[in-house]
Amino acid sequence: MRVITTAIPDVLIFEPKVFGDDRGYFFESFRQDVFEEHVGQVKFVQDNESKSGYGVLRGLHFQKPPFTQSKLVRVVSGSVLDVAVDIRLGSPWYGRHVACVLDAERKNMLWVPQGFAHGFLVLSPEAVFAYKCDNYYMPSHDAGLLWNDPALGIEWQVPEESIRVSGKDAIQPHFDRVESFQYEDFQQEKLYPRTVQSDTP
Repeated sequence: MRVITTAIPDVLIFEPKVFGDDRGYFFESFRQDVFEEHVGQVKFVQDNESKSGYGVLRGLHFQKPPFTQSKLVRVVSGSVLDVAVDIRLGSPWYGRHVACVLDAERKNMLWVPQGFAHGFLVLSPEAVFAYKCDNYYMPSHDAGLLWNDPALGIEWQVPEESIRVSGKDAIQPHFDRVESFQYEDFQQEKLYPRTVQSDTP
């Protein structure tokens, strides 16, 4: 599996090797050892899936502490523009984002750590979107920020008149009104410790 660093080093792209022939294809969609090598120890507890049509935008979402979530996201069919926004106050990348096209042909995945808001927009006629979470959904701590806030400067690659959002997402707060996380509490080495290899037989 190929692992690609993005403009925000904490956000990673995973590209599996796909084996295909006239019967179909096979690939490893997740390997714990590869994941721990590049991210650290993560325990996923919930898998989610959604189906959406062209222009549907879901986001930008996050959960407030102590129910913050990391996500490993991918597309089962179709293609989406996937976006992760750093909302960790004090982070060198605070307010910046990573935007990545995920599609069913490449089967690439985006790792979105805790301390980031996440959203995606469907680029294909329809898309099935799936992701793993390291914490359970908690409605009482559900939060978000406005998808088209000019302060974020996100280029969604679809004309705004074609974008469809939920009533909730249409009135999310602007970035400057979001209760940000403290960077020192959401540094990767604290959230996802590395396994220490012992030399003792």
